[in-house]
Amino acid sequence: MGRMVGLDVARALAVFGMYIVHIGPPLSATDGVGSWVRYLADGHSSVLFATLAGFSLMLIAGRREPKTGLAGRQAKARIAIRAVVLLVLGTVLAMEYGGVIILAFYGVYFLLALPLVRLRAGTLAMIAGGLALLTPQLAFVLRSLLSESVQQSVDTYDPLKALSEVGVLDLLLTGFYPAITWMPFVIAGMALARLDLAAVAVQWRLAALGAALAVAAYGMSLLLAGKDALRSMAEGGKPSTGSGPASFGSGSFEARGAASDLLTAGPHSGTTFDIIGSVGVAILVIVSVTVLMDRLPLLRRLSKPVIAVGTMSLTAYVGHFVAQSVMGMPAGESSQASWVPVLMFILAATVFAAVWSRFFRRGPLESLLNAATRPAKYVR
Repeated sequence: MGRMVGLDVARALAVFGMYIVHIGPPLSATDGVGSWVRYLADGHSSVLFATLAGFSLMLIAGRREPKTGLAGRQAKARIAIRAVVLLVLGTVLAMEYGGVIILAFYGVYFLLALPLVRLRAGTLAMIAGGLALLTPQLAFVLRSLLSESVQQSVDTYDPLKALSEVGVLDLLLTGFYPAITWMPFVIAGMALARLDLAAVAVQWRLAALGAALAVAAYGMSLLLAGKDALRSMAEGGKPSTGSGPASFGSGSFEARGAASDLLTAGPHSGTTFDIIGSVGVAILVIVSVTVLMDRLPLLRRLSKPVIAVGTMSLTAYVGHFVAQSVMGMPAGESSQASWVPVLMFILAATVFAAVWSRFFRRGPLESLLNAATRPAKYVR
């Protein structure tokens, strides 16, 4: 009953954005408004998902004030269990659908974020900013130094790599959503959770911050890298070293790409400009839907089916991969030219969530995940 409705709408938008990327037509097959929708979904939806994941961590750990003592230890245990479950679930799904699955990466994000759950908003924001400035350059250097023989040696002894396409190196450095360059999104979401999003002054400041970050990052990238600076790495970009199909993009650079690539800011480029700009877009989306849901009661009532999708985003995310398999559709980025399949998936997810939420408090997978974290209450 105390959920923040705006966050649920933002989660639903992130899920629908992933549907567009995985099921909708590729960017090269769109034009006009369709191109804008496809471009905004590409990369930005997964970034929004990661930012909201950081926010959700703080809902467990204590949103405005961190839980301490026994409650704090139990909250950390819940987060750790959740991380392990997501890591396992993500690995199982990656065995079937490849490195495009983000859930195993989430498990790593949550484990890395555990030491930060008691920090204040300002400290978290500074950490996120510092990582955004430093980690893309560090990742570029590490990938340049990572020889094929070393990577093969690590993969040989990596049990995760033996099970699926996503191993430890992929999770940390070379995968679709590597922790080294994606932790800023999670930590930024944690910082947002520490703020009073219901306060008008905070909303205005965050809207101004989000707009400033997006304009400054993308504008500077265009100035330094030229007209192709914002081109998506998911299509028409350089071959990636991540797992899975190169056409989808790995969220990371080619292992020995040019240093000038660090000036670009396209989706999945993983640069400082991309991270800062994408965080700005995520902040704008979260603040906008929060304000709309708060100020427009009629819109909030009409949005109940979409809100329901947001409350069971894990089910909606996993469900669309399972549905693709049942229907014989390839997982990952679509190569078709029609928008009809993705619209049908969005409609089906919305109807399912609306009906399910009338009878159950949580989605199917959300209920299982909640049950898995119950042993945390025995922590003393």
